[in-house]
Amino acid sequence: MIINRIHIFLKRACLTLTCAAAALTLTGQEVVSPNGKIHVALTIDKQQQGYGKPQLRIAVNSGSSKEVVVPTVALGLKTIDKDFSTALRLSSASPVKFIREDYEMISGKRRHCTNEGAEITAVLQNKRKENLQVTIRAYNDGVTFRYQLENKQTDTLLHELTSYTIEEESNKWMQKYKNDYEGFYPKMSSNPQGQWCYPALVQHTDSLFVLISEANITRGHAGSRLDNTSIEKQYNVKLGQDKLPVSGTWLSPWRTMIIGSLADIVASTLITDVSEPSKIKETHWIQPGNVAWIYWAYNHSSGDYQKVKEYTDLAAQMGWQYNLIDWKWDVMSNGGDVQDAIRYALRKGVKPLLWYNSGTGWIGEGAPTPLDRLNTAENRIKEYQWLQDQGVAGIKIDFFDGDAANMMDYYIDLMEDAAKFKLMVNFHGSTTPRGWSRTYPNLMTMEAVYGAEWYNNNDTLTPKAAAHNVTLPFTRNVIGSMDYTPGTFSDSQHPHITSHGHELALTIAFESAWQHRPDRPSSYQALPPEVRKLLSELPTAWDDTKLLSGYPGEHIVIARRKGTKWYVAGLNGTDSPKTLPFDPSVLSDKMKDYLLIQDGVDPKSFHILRGDKMPINISCLARGGFIAVLDAE
Repeated sequence: MIINRIHIFLKRACLTLTCAAAALTLTGQEVVSPNGKIHVALTIDKQQQGYGKPQLRIAVNSGSSKEVVVPTVALGLKTIDKDFSTALRLSSASPVKFIREDYEMISGKRRHCTNEGAEITAVLQNKRKENLQVTIRAYNDGVTFRYQLENKQTDTLLHELTSYTIEEESNKWMQKYKNDYEGFYPKMSSNPQGQWCYPALVQHTDSLFVLISEANITRGHAGSRLDNTSIEKQYNVKLGQDKLPVSGTWLSPWRTMIIGSLADIVASTLITDVSEPSKIKETHWIQPGNVAWIYWAYNHSSGDYQKVKEYTDLAAQMGWQYNLIDWKWDVMSNGGDVQDAIRYALRKGVKPLLWYNSGTGWIGEGAPTPLDRLNTAENRIKEYQWLQDQGVAGIKIDFFDGDAANMMDYYIDLMEDAAKFKLMVNFHGSTTPRGWSRTYPNLMTMEAVYGAEWYNNNDTLTPKAAAHNVTLPFTRNVIGSMDYTPGTFSDSQHPHITSHGHELALTIAFESAWQHRPDRPSSYQALPPEVRKLLSELPTAWDDTKLLSGYPGEHIVIARRKGTKWYVAGLNGTDSPKTLPFDPSVLSDKMKDYLLIQDGVDPKSFHILRGDKMPINISCLARGGFIAVLDAE
């Protein structure tokens, strides 16, 4: 059972700036996070007759108690007949509310999630006396805000006017927008113009970072992205469709900024903190786990019954819970069909998963089938019932078409209906996570990443993989499970030049509730016994996550805990050997023993150590890595 509790405390007295307080003034409203670290001021740059443009000014207390100002966020909306842009005044503001989020997750970086924040709701009024409500929260690890608009009749929202100011000299890691979110996050100090995906990571000082994203998209809402095509340093929120129907009470998704050190960014659960609690009451059937996956090594071989059996056998031998039968299963031959493959898996104690085309993004000539079984309610219910009857545990749904409201509604339909038939879900060729894993915990993972599958397509990933892999834990994987399909020790169509130690470390560094194991059975069978044992027992959902050291593209040492065991992954993202620091005492001072698997004498070998005293510095080859498993009392 998912436990969701939200505690809200109403404080009517104004407090000092060192506490979580709100004070109504002539120019605005201020709210401070409960830990006193983050200050958010709603200000209005007054122009004629006291009206002006609303902005959020955010300041962060550094270790020396000095405030570092994060660039301003401009607010506003414009509809077909209402203008909430420059000519606004502060009409009223609520007393401060103190919020404590306390809930449990089935999957993700942390099982038990808590966060505290302070909230104010301000009413902005234009000269026609029309109101726009803005709710602003200062959490201990970031800032969130959203709009509420009342419409008596159907209206059309044309523009959201939210805009983030990002100075050119700031280091930033941002991905050019694509429907499938499969791109790189290069480090940039300039502001090239274009459209950009969530999340966007910005470094404001040596130790202060901001990760910009959004959360809690519900029915009738489009996803959004960032657009600086008009002014280089102004990153405007651009909705996934130009015209969004709005009627009645319209409540936007949360605009989110995770703020703090890189350790704060990586550990944050802010995206799920502001998302709706679970809509699924009974959740015992939702089980994270490892998945044998045929496609990386053999492309379209799910059409080959004998090959599918090999991967079912692999899952059974390795103790993995699932085998994904990918596209071409509907034309399976060579000794059996898909129902034979499902029955074979169930006899082996392996739960089968099936792939589907969403029927939206790739539907023309040559599109992979089946592609028309899920995209109407009637077809979907019929197919889900068949899947449940056959004993299928979950589905992978691929090739979605953008971030418009109808597509977001379709994602929600797929998850809600799947839950009725106790089916888990994996979205591929999809948008990025926006907190749905809390609301619909049967959502196990999403792709939205330039992952190992790209070794099939071209040679682009080969030289970029190491730095890319060391950027993803600070960007894409912060906001939700990521189906990269890590841990490839042989080569697909195009080679990889990361070391075996690096590839092994990815299985811990990357979080995904379904972690697909993509290599050939023969490759896993050739691994040392210690590595095979680790891969057979490795958790895919975690009790805690901590960043120990790192910087995007350079290196990372990240620790994840399951029960009393800490699993530590270290990655070298550079083309030169590197020594990575690791002090196990920061995790526990009661470690009983450890297993260390690091780079061997060459990229294709391992060096394995056991003992009760862990080395403080661990040597990695170029593009290398290590894992450590530590057992605490």
